Amino acid sequence: MKGEDRIETKINLVALSGSIRKQSSTQKVLRCLENFMPENVDYEIYNVIENLPHFNPELDGDQPPEEVQVYRELLSGADGVIICTPEYIKGVPSVLKNALEWLVSSAELYTKPVAVITASGNGENAHQSLQINLSMLYANVFEGGALLISGADSKLNEDGEFVKNEVNTSLKLLISKLIEEINKKESY
Repeated sequence: MKGEDRIETKINLVALSGSIRKQSSTQKVLRCLENFMPENVDYEIYNVIENLPHFNPELDGDQPPEEVQVYRELLSGADGVIICTPEYIKGVPSVLKNALEWLVSSAELYTKPVAVITASGNGENAHQSLQINLSMLYANVFEGGALLISGADSKLNEDGEFVKNEVNTSLKLLISKLIEEINKKESY
């Protein structure tokens, strides 16, 4: 089939923020990403991560809490996931770690392409920690699928847009690599 004869299918991306502050750098990064999404991408930011109960293996049976079921269904339906996190006390914020713990037994991220963005003052420890957590879930953090934005607040204007062209270029490239990885997986 020729390239122009192909029907372009919709790609479903879900984004998670490691911060529950509505005006955090991570929330701004995720909103900024909307500007770089191709037309064939449905992009949703899951903004109720704080509603997930504390992970408890005893609650993770056939009928986990409703919030967990909704969260898992959202991720199951995603072709790819974007996780953006700040760094708290040299690691991943507990709200994000909790959300990931709810995925251990259900495997929504198993081999799924996941892009990782750390937007923080420094962020190196959280960036590494998140990738380790995702490797334990067998998520596919592909080559070119991780971006560290140190000093994120200083690179954003009051409208939540990055004023540094290299950050915007890096974000565009990350989205491009994520879509490329999704398309590779779809062609298996």
